[in-house]
Amino acid sequence: MSTVYDFTVRDRKGNEVSLSEYKGKVLLIVNTATGCGFTPHYEPLEAMYKEFRDQGFEILDFPCNQFADQAPGSEDEIHEFCTLKFGTEFPQFAKIDVNGENADPLFAYLATQKPFEGFGKGLKNAALNKFADANNKKFGEKAYIKWNFTKFLVNRKGEVIARFEPTVDMKEVKEAVKNEIGA
Repeated sequence: MSTVYDFTVRDRKGNEVSLSEYKGKVLLIVNTATGCGFTPHYEPLEAMYKEFRDQGFEILDFPCNQFADQAPGSEDEIHEFCTLKFGTEFPQFAKIDVNGENADPLFAYLATQKPFEGFGKGLKNAALNKFADANNKKFGEKAYIKWNFTKFLVNRKGEVIARFEPTVDMKEVKEAVKNEIGA
């Protein structure tokens, strides 16, 4: 059985990074965007990172511009925005595609381990679902991720144990992280 440790990604400077460097840590892997309605998620993500990083927790941030062009900047511009506006300190990687023929293999793997199950109930979630479906139609069967700020929780063995859509309350995400860390 493969794990996230079998993947190599690029950091924001273009250097290859083996995710095996994170063995033994609890990971939250997130596709992000700087111009999205969910961009304020950076604030609770950074708070979670500060609270739990000394207990073996890492957040891995992968900017993506495939959802309504909401991450148009360069890696350096995105990093500057995140550090200045939200004080982010967790690792940020190169901008990637999460859907389609050029989807990063890590995200294709994550999404097949924990497939999309919906945004939840309510008018706002139904509207997002309709908008996401229209946006992702061009990716067909390779529309792995439905929107920005989809989060995957990975245990210390490198196994994907949970998927959180951007509509999930960040308190629920934090509670799952806390439980997995054993805090």
